Parts: sequence; C-alpha cells; structure tokens
Amino acid sequence: MRLVLNAILYVVVGGIQWRLLPQEYPKWKSVYHYFRQWRHSGDWQRLHDTLRAQVRRQAGRHKHATAGCLDSQSVKTTHIPGEHGYDAGKQVKGRKRHLLVDTLGLLVVIVVTAASVSDPAGARLVFQRLGGIGKKLRLIWVDGTYRGQLLTWVADRFRFRLRPVLRRAEQPGFVVLPRRWVVERTFGWFNLHRRLSKDYEVLPASSEAMIHITMIRLMLRRLAAP
Repeated sequence: MRLVLNAILYVVVGGIQWRLLPQEYPKWKSVYHYFRQWRHSGDWQRLHDTLRAQVRRQAGRHKHATAGCLDSQSVKTTHIPGEHGYDAGKQVKGRKRHLLVDTLGLLVVIVVTAASVSDPAGARLVFQRLGGIGKKLRLIWVDGTYRGQLLTWVADRFRFRLRPVLRRAEQPGFVVLPRRWVVERTFGWFNLHRRLSKDYEVLPASSEAMIHITMIRLMLRRLAAP
C-alpha cells in the first residue's frame, strides 16, 4: 500500500498519465482503482482534514479556523471529455477551482465547477460544503467579485461575514493586497504539481481529489520537517 500511495503522488507531482507509471510501482490499473475507491469513500478528504488539524496544532492554532480567504482559479482543460465552460473574464475555456483556505494557506474547502460558473455562485457551493469544519469561522476575506447579493445571502445564513479587500485606484501595477495574498500563495503551491497545471480529469470530483492529494503531500512534508 505504501507503493500505491507513492505511485499516486508520482502521478500528481509528475503530471503523467496513469498508464505511464514506472515499472517499480504496482500496475496502473490497481493504483487507479485505489485512487478511485478512496475518492468515492471520501478517504482523501478525511485524511486531508486530519493532517490539516495536526499542522494547525503544530503552528499553535486551534484545529478549526476562525478566519480564511476565498478566491477562484480558472484553468484550461484538455481534449478529455467532462464538464467544462468558458470564463469570459479571464478568457479561459475549462474549469474553475473555488478555494477557501485558512490564514496559514491550508485548504478548508475546494469545489471544482465549469469555468462559466460565476465566483458568487461558486462561493455559495463552497459555503454549503462547510459543515462542521466551518463552525468557528467568523471572517472571510474576498475580492470585489464577491460583493453584492452574496454579502446579504451569507449574513442571513451563516455566523461568519465576508470582508472585501479592494485595490485602490491610485495603486499602479502589481500590488500585494493584505490577506488576499494567502490564497494566491496556495495557488502557487499548486504549480509545484504538474497534474494541476491543467485540469486533466474527466470528473470534477477527481479534480478535487487531486487537489486534496496535493495538499496532503505538502502537509506531510511540513509535519516531517525537522
């Protein structure tokens, strides 16, 4: 089973097709079988949430976050069939990753949709998946896209509130915005894993599992660091 896990991590980091796994790993069909089985059972998310709690404790934080940051990332898809759309704002045909992270940049909730889904609509899907994970959440920083009716919708249904962090008009060029840089750094961590350079999965659920596995690898390395 250790070789199976190593093979799955090899696919995520190297960005290769399942059938191109080197011979020192188990047969690719067996490796994919376990990936798919653990996706269906929710084991990837449970393992991820357990490790996130340990990393937060290691950093002196409570296992449940009280604040976070929300943003989305549009990525291209390949010729593989599956749900996809067009993000007119970023001019990307593919899928959109709606990401809620804590103040350490650790993943709290991920929802993958077609790129045509708006950021506010994606945010509603994210908040509906929070469950007990978000019971201590009180504040979430967002960009200007999430203003409008979403602020009222959140205030009527949840204990936390959204706080937009806007760029001032007089700021020229690239500017690192307070709080919002945390989720942008998490997107940067994704770039270290070639499987996430595009969305190669047929099912959005598989895309979400790949992101959970990516964060599992990052957290394991952090916990194992001397």
